[in-house]
Amino acid sequence: MPGEPDFTAIASALNAHGVEYFVVGMLAAVLQGVPAVTLDVDIMHRRTPDNVARLAAALRDLDARYRHDPRNLKPNESHLTTAGHQILETRHGDLDVLGSIAGGAEYDTLLGDTVLLDLEGMAVRVLGLSRLIAAKEAAGRPKDMAVLPLLRATLDEIRKRRGGA
Repeated sequence: MPGEPDFTAIASALNAHGVEYFVVGMLAAVLQGVPAVTLDVDIMHRRTPDNVARLAAALRDLDARYRHDPRNLKPNESHLTTAGHQILETRHGDLDVLGSIAGGAEYDTLLGDTVLLDLEGMAVRVLGLSRLIAAKEAAGRPKDMAVLPLLRATLDEIRKRRGGA
């Protein structure tokens, strides 16, 4: 889907189903004040059977389908249990559902590096900037390397405002 995704609508569906997830990728950065835009929502989810079932239900409510797949396939629970990436589109925009990120880091490994934000009265957990920077460095893709100076500068500003280094 073209344009920016409606993250509030996507997060509302995930939260309504009790999905254990957090936001990763550039949206995590944007939600923490990085002056950038992103054209998709990236989330990481806990891959337990109960949580995968809740995520699958939320994705059905969002009418999620695999992006760029002419067969119009929808994700099912077996897809969501893998460490791979599910590259989806929903009626509220593009959504990438990740089982792991660079270096094989998974939900439980990264949960301690997340921060809880209030988004229009809704609790949303996002990967902290320090860990996001480390993940982008590990990924090493040109698009990740290109945003590192912006991420680092924003993290430095946040630390200055808080009086820490």
